Amino acid sequence: MTRALVNAARGWIGTPYMHQAAVKGAGCDCLGLLRGVWADVFGAEPEKVPSYTADWSEPQGRELLFEAACRHMTPLTDTPLQSGQVLLFRMRQGAVAKHLGILAEAGVVPTFIHAYAGHGVIESPLSAPWRRRIAARFAVSEGTY
Repeated sequence: MTRALVNAARGWIGTPYMHQAAVKGAGCDCLGLLRGVWADVFGAEPEKVPSYTADWSEPQGRELLFEAACRHMTPLTDTPLQSGQVLLFRMRQGAVAKHLGILAEAGVVPTFIHAYAGHGVIESPLSAPWRRRIAARFAVSEGTY
């Protein structure tokens, strides 16, 4: 399952960044990337995603993305990094978590695939600054959706 997620995510590399979109080759944001990869691997999204603004749930201070992730994936705490895990990031300390990526490589030089404004879908090193931003990690399996 993990290889299938990573392979599907790599198929999205080069897709331009587009807020709220989830169309391979045409445009997606970080949630759209996860939605598209999910559909590629499982055939359907687990729930309809409502419209959302770029500031997500910041004004309310609610962890909406974390809550949704917990509904469909298994939260991980004391497990090592493994390819195929979904990473949820806080872009600023104290802010709600609102960026997603898929861990591609967990070895000596870990990488993750994400859709990033101004860059589109890319595979980036999971550098120390990115690691510090990880708010949660999730495992995806057929039984979790």
